[in-house]
Amino acid sequence: MRIALVLIAAVLAAPLAAAQGGPAPDKPRPIPIRDSVFIEDLTWMEVRDLIADGRHTAIVASGGVEQNGPYLVTGKHNVLLRGLTEVIARDLGNALVAPILKLVPEGDFDPPTGHMRYPGTVGLSEETFRAVVRDVARSLKASGFSHIILIGDSGGNQRGMAAVADELTAEWGGDPGVHFIPEFYDYQAIQTWLSDEGVEQTPEGIHDDYAITSMMAAVDPNSIRISERRAAGLTTINGVDVEPLDRTRAWGNRLFRHRSEVTVAAIRAAVASHSTN
Repeated sequence: MRIALVLIAAVLAAPLAAAQGGPAPDKPRPIPIRDSVFIEDLTWMEVRDLIADGRHTAIVASGGVEQNGPYLVTGKHNVLLRGLTEVIARDLGNALVAPILKLVPEGDFDPPTGHMRYPGTVGLSEETFRAVVRDVARSLKASGFSHIILIGDSGGNQRGMAAVADELTAEWGGDPGVHFIPEFYDYQAIQTWLSDEGVEQTPEGIHDDYAITSMMAAVDPNSIRISERRAAGLTTINGVDVEPLDRTRAWGNRLFRHRSEVTVAAIRAAVASHSTN
């Protein structure tokens, strides 16, 4: 009786084990590839075949959930990164975008410092953040990417991503290449570009500006609370009116293009100078 029960259990467990193991990694893809650069929006077969077809660069972007003044959602960086990373990946032509790292260092927890002083901020310790970046890079290495690009859209993200890039470059001998791109995050240069293009701002000191607002509006106008601001008569930021919204969204798309040009040039330079040990 006991032997019979064991055999029955083995038979029942076999399909489950097969399902958990999944299909063979070289199983042919049965449907066309969806036109997306986001790994999380693709099937594993699509990712596999895109890498084989030359999409050998993976972009890892970190954002944040923090206080951003009275009008912008706490996920400000994550909202605009959704739009900006797509432009960068498509401009590169050989890249896919890893899931955006939405939680990053925001200050000390106890006592709270930096953005952690404000309700709604969700942060990571520096140690945890680096561990997450490290494990994401290891996952992308396992997938077969040749170059892993690290970019951070907040000041607190820069040091950790740079450190992980150096660490993994030493550990892997440059195969795959891990490149931190500081040129991506240069907000003074962005403000200068806007000024040169005729957009003059007077800072209000509320962790918000027209550049950020316009890029977020280009992705999701609700993220800048446009309806509520209209009702309250508060549609300006730093002395620049967000209305008409179509104009602001157009500025956001122009900023995406500008930031992509700067970032793509830096990525291509980093990859061109790359060597393996």
